[in-house]
Amino acid sequence: MDEKLKIKLSIADRVYPLTIDPKQEEGLRKAAKNIENLAKKFEQNYAVRDKQDVLAMCALQFASKIEQGGIERSENAEAAMQRLRALDELVHSKLGE
Repeated sequence: MDEKLKIKLSIADRVYPLTIDPKQEEGLRKAAKNIENLAKKFEQNYAVRDKQDVLAMCALQFASKIEQGGIERSENAEAAMQRLRALDELVHSKLGE
């Protein structure tokens, strides 16, 4: 039976108790720290006082990075497929001669 770990994460001046697999701890702590750092930047740079607005801005920032990464991977995969098709055609044309 897998042992669960009880941790507490602080995000936007709130504490969130979680029960997790031990292998998740590092990622969750890093994520919470990244959220806290980004929230502080938004509060300082945009004079945002409402924590909900700050957290929404953080969520948008992180989600847009994920989406943009997916778009870039998709574009890279398509470009790679085009190069592979061209290479395949070249090989077939040379073998057919």
